[in-house]
Amino acid sequence: MKKMTTKVLLIALLASTSLLMAEPLSKMALIKPAQKEVGQMSAQELKKLLDDGEDVIVLDVREAKQRAEGNIPSDDFNKENFIAITRGNLEWKVQDKIKDTDALIVTFCRSGGRGALAAQVLRQLGYKKATTLKGGLKGWVKAGYPIQTGLGLMALKKAK
Repeated sequence: MKKMTTKVLLIALLASTSLLMAEPLSKMALIKPAQKEVGQMSAQELKKLLDDGEDVIVLDVREAKQRAEGNIPSDDFNKENFIAITRGNLEWKVQDKIKDTDALIVTFCRSGGRGALAAQVLRQLGYKKATTLKGGLKGWVKAGYPIQTGLGLMALKKAK
């Protein structure tokens, strides 16, 4: 009995030591699998869906201060399909704002990380077609599409 107790204590000690020495996950260790799980839609694909009048929900998961930087313009599209819910409030508010779990939802943030994590959570909540905008709002701008700011429509102009 004493031998068995010693083995159990030794195993417990080794297990606790290895847990203490384990390094925390980096944010990319969380984001990369999320991107792989939910897929990424290019800015060109999203723009085409919007131009064609397809039923797509564009979900901005940035904080309010970041939304002030600019948004994907919604004036020419169904404004009801453009929704903003911060990533921190997503689990609590999404079911009130998006009822259809079969809807195509494209999440975005500033550069893509939180958007991918948000789409992953949406999938876990039962939204079957949640994906993320590749590169986030930065990817949209780099593709040459304008953003709506307080100054009006702005687009990145490439230097010649």
